[in-house]
Amino acid sequence: MFATLRQPTQSHSLITLSLQKPSIPKTEQLSFPNLPSSKHEEISHLSVTKPLHVASLLKPRKHLVECNAYEANRSQPLDINIELPSVKSETAKRVKIGIYFATWWALNVVFNIYNKKVLNAFPYPWLTSTLSLAAGSLMMLISWASRVAHPPKTDLQFWKSLLPVAVAHTIGHVAATVSMSKVAVSFTHIIKSGEPAFTVLVSRFLLGDTFPMPVYMSLIPIIGGCALAAVTELNFNMIGFMGAMISNVAFVFRNIFSKKGMNGQSVSGMNYYACLSMLSLLLLTPFAIAVEGPQVWAAGWQKAVSQIGPNFVWWVAAQSIFYHLYNQVSYMSLDQISPLTFSVGNTMKRISVIVSSIIIFHTPIQPVNALGAAIAILGTFIYSQAKV
Repeated sequence: MFATLRQPTQSHSLITLSLQKPSIPKTEQLSFPNLPSSKHEEISHLSVTKPLHVASLLKPRKHLVECNAYEANRSQPLDINIELPSVKSETAKRVKIGIYFATWWALNVVFNIYNKKVLNAFPYPWLTSTLSLAAGSLMMLISWASRVAHPPKTDLQFWKSLLPVAVAHTIGHVAATVSMSKVAVSFTHIIKSGEPAFTVLVSRFLLGDTFPMPVYMSLIPIIGGCALAAVTELNFNMIGFMGAMISNVAFVFRNIFSKKGMNGQSVSGMNYYACLSMLSLLLLTPFAIAVEGPQVWAAGWQKAVSQIGPNFVWWVAAQSIFYHLYNQVSYMSLDQISPLTFSVGNTMKRISVIVSSIIIFHTPIQPVNALGAAIAILGTFIYSQAKV
């Protein structure tokens, strides 16, 4: 049953009650003589019909708020866990990435300088490339043996997935070295700044990937700038030009194979590149011996030492060590940053290499050639932004 409450005046409250009571067949009259009344209304009786309606008129409610204060127990500290972003950790991360970038660019500049010096005196790029991989492999084996670095946990599947990456890396490394043995360092890196164009073309026509329109539009300044720089290059060489182009294509496939092969692998960037160098060294050594050969190397080495002196040995050691170090730091950087940030950093790296090589080697450059290089690098930067 339901009780309906009627409120005679605004100063009285009512209470609704739900009663469980058998139905009453006929109307009953209930009188409440003590109910208050006013001159505007008169309450004589309340009627109860079926279903039973009970109207109960009460006194006005008083709203009471009870506050109880207690003294805190000083012997028990408050257990409040509030997680706030760590400003120090965020700042430390940015500083760490900045150090990675600065080290990466500096090592790359030093490598290119010593590599060009070695190739000018010892024009055997196959042996030079082999020595670069051998130095890095030896350094990492010593680091693992001495526990300076923890060796990676690999299996047969890891090396199988690494094999196509190593093949592409070997071709790209040798092709770039061949290019720098024939043309200026700045020209090689201007052509290599067109690598994003090959990435888009290979991904589009071989893998079926599609890209936003801004990505395709960014290829126009890249291709146009590289073409302008190549046409106006004073010391143009077809072998040097083709070496840089082949290096671009090879590194595109290296990146594609690397992404597919490293899915699910838990190998750090440093150890991953170390394994890549060792496998590339095994692949490159027999080809280097077949193409150039120990007899040619011995004659060229004696000639270089007689012309340069003992410093030539230091040049070879430096270019080999710095090649591994700059690649290792780049892979370590990729572990800490996004691919977009890495791409922007790679673009800025090329600028530093081009400018430093022009200054150190006094490379003659025309204004039109410099304009072409600037357009190509600008296109590469636009590509990195549009690819997000």
